[in-house]
Amino acid sequence: MPVFDQLDIYHDPTPRLAALNMALDEALLESATRPLIRFYRWDHPALSFGYFGKFADVAPHAAHRDLVRRWTGGGIVFHETDLTYALIIPASLRQLHASSKSVYAAAHAALRDALRGRGWGAELATEEAPAISEACFERPVVADVMAHGRKVAGAAHRRTRAGLLHQGSIQDVETSNDLAHDFASCLSHECHEQSLDADLLGRAQALAESKYATAAWLHRR
Repeated sequence: MPVFDQLDIYHDPTPRLAALNMALDEALLESATRPLIRFYRWDHPALSFGYFGKFADVAPHAAHRDLVRRWTGGGIVFHETDLTYALIIPASLRQLHASSKSVYAAAHAALRDALRGRGWGAELATEEAPAISEACFERPVVADVMAHGRKVAGAAHRRTRAGLLHQGSIQDVETSNDLAHDFASCLSHECHEQSLDADLLGRAQALAESKYATAAWLHRR
C-alpha cells in the first residue's frame, strides 16, 4: 500500500552548496501543505553530520569537503555521487502521528520496493549493528536499506510544529532519475511534479546565510 494519498515531487536539477541544500529542506518544511519529496545533489564533495554531532569529529575533512551540520540527527554522511532526498510530512497529515520508527520503516520499505523493481536484492535491516565509527553508512540500524550485505540507504528525522523532516541518502546503487521516480511512485500512486519557485529559493538563501553557513551553527557542539 502507498504511504500517501498524494505526493509532491521536486527533482532539483541544480547541484548546490551544502548549506543551501539544508536550508531548502527547512524552507520546504515551513511551507508544505501536503507531503512532498525533494531529490537533490551536491555541487562538490560534501559531508553532513547530525544536529548532536561534534564538530571535532568532522574537522579533519574540512580541507577536502563542504561541511554542514544537519537540522536532523544521525551520524556522519559523505556526499558526492549519492542521491539525497528530503521527505516532508506536514503537521496536518495523519501519518505525522505515527512513531518516528514507523515513518522511517515505511519510507525505507518504499525505497526497498523501488530497488527491487530495478533488480537489486534489497532488504530492510532487522537489527542494529555495533557502533564502530560515527560514519552513518558503516552502522546499519533497524529498517535501514541493505543490498548485497551493505547499507545503501539511511536517514534521520526532525519533528517540529510544522511537521516532520526525513532526510535520507542513497549510496552505492545506480541512482538515476528513474530510481527517484520509482521511489516516489512507491510512496504514492498520485504524484505531482513541482519546481522550486523564487520565493522558496529566497527564503532558503536567507536561512543558509543566517544559519547553516555560519560558524556558530557549524561549531555549536
